[in-house]
Amino acid sequence: MTRDARIGLALVAALGAFVFFMLVVGSLGGTRPEVDPLTVEEAMAGGTPAQQWGSEELYVVGWYAELDADCSGDDGGADASVAWLQGDCPLRILLPAQPDPDATQEELLRDGLRLAAPLGNVFPSRAEPGGPNLRGQQLVFVGHFADPAAASCVPERVQRCEDTFVVTDYDELVR
Repeated sequence: MTRDARIGLALVAALGAFVFFMLVVGSLGGTRPEVDPLTVEEAMAGGTPAQQWGSEELYVVGWYAELDADCSGDDGGADASVAWLQGDCPLRILLPAQPDPDATQEELLRDGLRLAAPLGNVFPSRAEPGGPNLRGQQLVFVGHFADPAAASCVPERVQRCEDTFVVTDYDELVR
């Protein structure tokens, strides 16, 4: 074997060892939550979301739906510091499957995870003024349950406020 062949073989072996080392180092530790988000089913499984997840920041993926003009219910009352969390309308829901365009408010509430945000500006803009605001793809929402403002909700809505996913950001799901 010539000197050049031995050097080439040594370089290939060193490259293989380097790739193996990088694979081992890369597999250490857990996956980042933004890379492997929870599904709506996982977020809602195992008791109430507030009890299961607390105020831990989560990434949850699902199908977004919003009812505004077609929503029936109140806007959260006179206390603006908590109205964004306890109001019935606008209704923003994250669902495990894409809903029908004619889905009712009751169906959305039954099947989905209620979303809210203090300023309301972290949600997708409406495509049409009426009907459900549906997206043609899944979205990943970042946020938490058990928001401190839930303690200020009216007594009959405290549990619902705690189980509402308070959104801080969203992004498209990239696969």
